[in-house]
Amino acid sequence: MADLSRVPSSLIAASGLVGGYGVARWTEKRPLGGAVLAVAGAAAAQQWRQRAGGKAAGALTAAYVAAFAGSHPLAKKVGAWPAVFGVAGAVALASWAVADRQG
Repeated sequence: MADLSRVPSSLIAASGLVGGYGVARWTEKRPLGGAVLAVAGAAAAQQWRQRAGGKAAGALTAAYVAAFAGSHPLAKKVGAWPAVFGVAGAVALASWAVADRQG
């Protein structure tokens, strides 16, 4: 497996949300998009735990899952891609503030 320790967790998390949606949409296979979302989320969570501790990792993981869930109703108001980019940006900002900024 690739060493992602040098990649900011904020980038991994945002890429998981955007990439998961993109894969699901373009392949028309939602489980494949879910796999991308899950793998990136797990990689980000590992970094969050290492960089900011267990409580912060738990909170950021909850934010990641909430962003995924929240993008669905938001998409009905603003469109799919704007919703995905919006929640990905919010998670990236939170991840940077809590875990990446210190590095």
